[in-house]
Amino acid sequence: MRWPGATARVLIALLAGAVVGLALAHWHPGAAATAASIAQPVGKLWLSALQMTVVPLVLALVVLGVATAADAASSGRVARRALTTFVVLLSLFAAYAALVAPALLSLVPRSPQLAATLQASPAAMAVGEAPTLAQWIGNIIPSNAIMAAAQGAMLPLVVFALFFGFALTRVAVDRRAQVVGLCHGIADTMIVIVHWVLLAAPLGVFALMLAVCAQAGLGVVGALAGYIVLQCAMYIGAIVICYGLVAAFARRSPAAFASAILPAQVVAASTQSSLASLPAMLESARERLGLSPSVAALVLPMAVTLFRITSPIQYIVAAAFVAWAYGIELSALQLAAGSALAVVISLGSVGLPGQVSFMATVMPVTQSMGLPVEPLGLLLAVDTIPDVFATTGNVTGDLTATAIVARQSSDVADTPPAS
Repeated sequence: MRWPGATARVLIALLAGAVVGLALAHWHPGAAATAASIAQPVGKLWLSALQMTVVPLVLALVVLGVATAADAASSGRVARRALTTFVVLLSLFAAYAALVAPALLSLVPRSPQLAATLQASPAAMAVGEAPTLAQWIGNIIPSNAIMAAAQGAMLPLVVFALFFGFALTRVAVDRRAQVVGLCHGIADTMIVIVHWVLLAAPLGVFALMLAVCAQAGLGVVGALAGYIVLQCAMYIGAIVICYGLVAAFARRSPAAFASAILPAQVVAASTQSSLASLPAMLESARERLGLSPSVAALVLPMAVTLFRITSPIQYIVAAAFVAWAYGIELSALQLAAGSALAVVISLGSVGLPGQVSFMATVMPVTQSMGLPVEPLGLLLAVDTIPDVFATTGNVTGDLTATAIVARQSSDVADTPPAS
């Protein structure tokens, strides 16, 4: 018999934790409380092991993202247009998620038992009041980057990393290569540690799910199902927005565009990999959309490397869901901070494996909004379910950006790229 894969093991652990927790809560409430008190430290220990890698990993990824973007921008006018288009579209979809996700969640009633359980947790007690505008502006630039890292203040830390990354582009090439190599080494090392910690993901997820279900009951299952539906709906909405952007900025019929990219979307849905979909995207761009081969050959590989429209949506929706579950009202400043951070982090995290990417990106965005990170272990377990829609959305976004850049680059000679 074939042993289940990593994703299947985590989902099985999630289901087992829910079944055990609900059964104990129903038939043996006293035993349920005891089991929850034992399981909570186990789940917390696993989550803390993931958290310890976030600061060095995010710092390295942001610096590498700036270096990659700078190298891409230096390769020509079309590349600079593509990079600008990527940043603008990522910002647009981050704003879309920040506006729509909290609004949709506000329409969904929370389980009173779930809300009471989460609000009574130490993580909820530690959440302070949202900062004022003056406090938020004053805290953007850290007076001490090391202290910001120690305190887990993600937005100031990322601002420092941006300054560091852009300053690095002004350093001599040989010295810059050494620092970039160091950042690659730090990122790769942290990813190895995360992989080790994720080996214990079934145990950690089982413990977290058992503890929450034993205390909050069936409301946890309903909330996670609602999270999956919300993520899928937001990804589908992003695809629809892409069709509108093609009409507005590429001057193409949305229906014709949708028909032309359908083969690439099918490959994306079946492989759940943007990289594996690249040949199909190139074929759709050149043959079915009639885009400039030289523009498509440059922009699409850049898009696969730097650009995923669903990334900021994933980060913001997860954070908004955590706020909803805890009964925390998100302010405009919190959403703005989370959105800005989501755009920056998404540019540096495209190549990360799925579960590693989730914890390395969603966790800092959630922290930057002043929210508890404890529920993220459960969201990690179910986040693979909407991945079909996420990959399809990313491929649609890549082709949308390419069509827009091709429209802006009509002055570029249609010569094949150098081999």
